[in-house]
Amino acid sequence: MNLYSAGKVAFRSLRANKMRSILTMLGMIIGVAAVIVMVAIGEGANQRISAQIASIGSNLLLVLPGSTTSSGLRMGSGGAVTLTMSDARAIGRELPSVRAASPISRSSGPVVYGNQNWTTVLQGGWPETLEMRDWKVVSGRNFTAQETEAASKVCLLGQTVSETLFGPEDPLGKIIRIWNSPFTVVGILDRKGQSPQGQDQDDTVVLPITTLQNKLSRGGRPGSANAIMVQAIDEDHVKEAERQVTELLRQRHRIGPEEIDDFTVRNLSEMLSLAESATRTMSMLLGGIASVSLLVGGIGIMNIMLVSVTERTREIGIRMAVGAKER
Repeated sequence: MNLYSAGKVAFRSLRANKMRSILTMLGMIIGVAAVIVMVAIGEGANQRISAQIASIGSNLLLVLPGSTTSSGLRMGSGGAVTLTMSDARAIGRELPSVRAASPISRSSGPVVYGNQNWTTVLQGGWPETLEMRDWKVVSGRNFTAQETEAASKVCLLGQTVSETLFGPEDPLGKIIRIWNSPFTVVGILDRKGQSPQGQDQDDTVVLPITTLQNKLSRGGRPGSANAIMVQAIDEDHVKEAERQVTELLRQRHRIGPEEIDDFTVRNLSEMLSLAESATRTMSMLLGGIASVSLLVGGIGIMNIMLVSVTERTREIGIRMAVGAKER
């Protein structure tokens, strides 16, 4: 029997057992599709988390006030005000592994333009903050060191705030009111998207930290910092920068050898590695589940083939009796 004749016999057999053929193909289709979909979901989640964490910035450390242990009890970092702008200034100037450092203070409040009112996140920092976070100004400019020193009432708008308050209108040079105080819009920030915690990073107003604390009385007492963002000179120096920051702050805060730190240093690069490891594990798990589906489909096909051969035992015997070969 040549290949063409064998194909005709196989096709007639498939047509004669339509339901069996459909179910057999369906098992394999579902199995293969499950593998593709599960692996794609895992890879997509990995890329999304990596992009979200990368949007925070590169080679960054985040110093938070408060220790994870206080008076023998575990407590969340950030629970006490122990960081100052002077700490940030010292970190940026004295440590060789650090490229830049900036204090950060956050608050929230109403922002008004015309008849539009929106409650958003107010972020105070130094001019270096945007560069450290790889956050570009798509229109206008960043605020300056002189404006920070003078606590000038200038601000930059995130895309969400800009679209909500102004729509298609150009916000540059316009006067908005934050906590009923007039501010001049000097810049519009590039779109950032969601943070790893799921927050809209574009729903924000960025302004000098001195303005936030002195003119609006928000974001902590003047001279303090909710956190300090530190950028190492490159990826290879992140660990060394973390060690140097810890030593400098312990010295500045006069913490004894046996005493617990009153601050916490978080390595954002390690957060990225942990997130990628978690998503890789999830991808492997999803791939394993999908592979089981494919295996079940394969076993189903094997059973159908065995049944088909068993049913055709007599036919095969007759064919061989009249001269058919095994192949």
